[in-house]
Amino acid sequence: MSPKVSKEHLQQRRTNIVEAAKQVFIEYGYERTTMKHVMDAADVSRGGLYQYFSNKEELYEVILDEALSRVLNETRQLLGEKVDSYWELLLLRMFGEGREPDDQMDPLASSNLEFFITGRNDERRRKYGQKRYSYGLKLYSEVIEAGQKNKEFSKKYTSEIIARSIVSFFDGLALDHAILSKEDLKMKEQSIMLVEYLKMALDVK
Repeated sequence: MSPKVSKEHLQQRRTNIVEAAKQVFIEYGYERTTMKHVMDAADVSRGGLYQYFSNKEELYEVILDEALSRVLNETRQLLGEKVDSYWELLLLRMFGEGREPDDQMDPLASSNLEFFITGRNDERRRKYGQKRYSYGLKLYSEVIEAGQKNKEFSKKYTSEIIARSIVSFFDGLALDHAILSKEDLKMKEQSIMLVEYLKMALDVK
């Protein structure tokens, strides 16, 4: 009789697999990564891996979902509290704790790009991409809308159209990052210009 495994142990093993998979996708990219790579990195058997994830696509979706859900939930929690500056909160969501443009790209950005572009003709992946895009819009539009309601931001442009501009900007950077060197990309300089554009669009003093 095999020993009983606790739910906590199973959850921890799943977490370990996901964390190991992130590093594999960063190293190899989405297309070149195999489930064997993940098995080796996570130090699990084939059966141990497939107990949690039936294929590479499902595993990658979990990585994407968990990251976006965490940030969206954190944002909604912050919006439910007293917000001193919606502008600072918007910068936090765009650039992280530093709240300032830099030359650091999300290490999974190129893999994300591969995932969506190679699956553009697959109905399931396309629908998933549309769902993820809508969550990305919510992330920014809810902050902007709250700032507009509290009269910190101008209502000249809708929160949705500004949020779409932000998402398109970062998606475009991800595409350029996949093919250009850091020097040619000039990510920090472009991001500084985005901040100036947003100040103008939202009438931030």
